[in-house]
Amino acid sequence: MNTRILMIVTSHERLGETGQQTGFWLEELAAPYRAFVEAGADVDIASPEGGRPPADPKSASDPSEAVQWFLADERAQARLASTLRLDAVSADHDAYFVVGGHGVMWDLASDAAAARLLGGAFDRGKVVAAVCHGPGALVGVRLASGEPLVKGRRVSAFSDEEEQAVGLAGVVPFALESRLRALGGRYERGPMWKPFAVRDGRLVTGQNPASSALVAQETLAALAEQKGAAPGRVIA
Repeated sequence: MNTRILMIVTSHERLGETGQQTGFWLEELAAPYRAFVEAGADVDIASPEGGRPPADPKSASDPSEAVQWFLADERAQARLASTLRLDAVSADHDAYFVVGGHGVMWDLASDAAAARLLGGAFDRGKVVAAVCHGPGALVGVRLASGEPLVKGRRVSAFSDEEEQAVGLAGVVPFALESRLRALGGRYERGPMWKPFAVRDGRLVTGQNPASSALVAQETLAALAEQKGAAPGRVIA
């Protein structure tokens, strides 16, 4: 059986009290999804509410080649149109990848089903990955030991400086970098808007949308390491 990867996206579509729309960020879904299927993995997509999740409208402007590919791929679009409901997902995937987008900060950051799924997966030796605001879904995740998943581990995410730069530091429910540090995460970052990812064993995280492909590569490398395979392929 092929390696199975669950990609998790937000269902939240309102940017605080601004009246603006938000959701998941297309590049952060499209680039990893393409990398995973081209590596031979079976990919499912889930969200807290199931069905079609909201994409941040800003992420559809000037689409990258990966986003164009994703939007033109019929199978990808069918999966996106009917995402699995997160609290009904069976815990039998090999890796769990949380897609970013500001919406994560309002729902996945405090979603009990997400916390149980990700914590249980990591305890069972699975790979957990997230990019940009996706690591917001990790702030409530505790392991069987009772410790936060991120405690003592290298981690990256959308930086507080980048949040300030986009003018949303006073809109998001919390500062993601600061929260990860407060939980004991060993936060690392690169220059604003540049690709940056870290892999600490089975935990893979990236800083911003530009990091999406890199986080996918590191996720595949972590899976290959688990299976003793070559880094480009993850099939069993």
